Amino acid sequence: MPEENADKAWDEYDWERFLQEQERRTEKYMGLLEKFMDHPDRDAIIAREMGWTHLIGGETREWEDEVESSFEDVVSDDDEVAQPSGEPMTFGFEKHPLYRETIAFSAELDEMFVRLDEKVREHPAAITLRDETTVTAAKLAAALNDDDVDELGMTIAYLKRGLRALTSALNAAAALNEGELLGDPQFEMLRGRIFSIRDGIVSKMGEYRSEFRRRCGGR
Repeated sequence: MPEENADKAWDEYDWERFLQEQERRTEKYMGLLEKFMDHPDRDAIIAREMGWTHLIGGETREWEDEVESSFEDVVSDDDEVAQPSGEPMTFGFEKHPLYRETIAFSAELDEMFVRLDEKVREHPAAITLRDETTVTAAKLAAALNDDDVDELGMTIAYLKRGLRALTSALNAAAALNEGELLGDPQFEMLRGRIFSIRDGIVSKMGEYRSEFRRRCGGR
């Protein structure tokens, strides 16, 4: 939990506001980085625009520390994270049925699109469908990584983000069907998979909200 109001349990709305602010700052930073990538004073300009005035003229290590502390680290699925024994490290979300169902659905999508015409694979709605399914899995990973959830508000906020991404995926599938790029049987299969994941997310949100009220005295 962020240090502000550390004595107060943040609910999903507190976390939503915090995550939105972090996302805005991330977008701003990435935009500045792209705009001033080749500028000789890039770091100083970005530091000033981001409000990191204490870093202007500072050491590279200080700059890297600020960036790392300001934004969440994202570990790629391709990164090899090992335990001291040398065995690959496993995370809690990897065992969760809801996450595994979403990953299986993503793999099924890939297999389906391989069999379709390139025009369909490269259609904006098809790209959105695949991208938003991937985003759903990422948000579920963030929400379900800890078996003993301490920050229930944060978990619910990430589940809501996963639900929004899944809704976008459903809308993209419907657009492909309406444009006759997907047949009715294919669309019904996709809708069934998406509804199953959606119901799982909604159920988990209900569980965590009830637990939050229990822990926080009915808030």
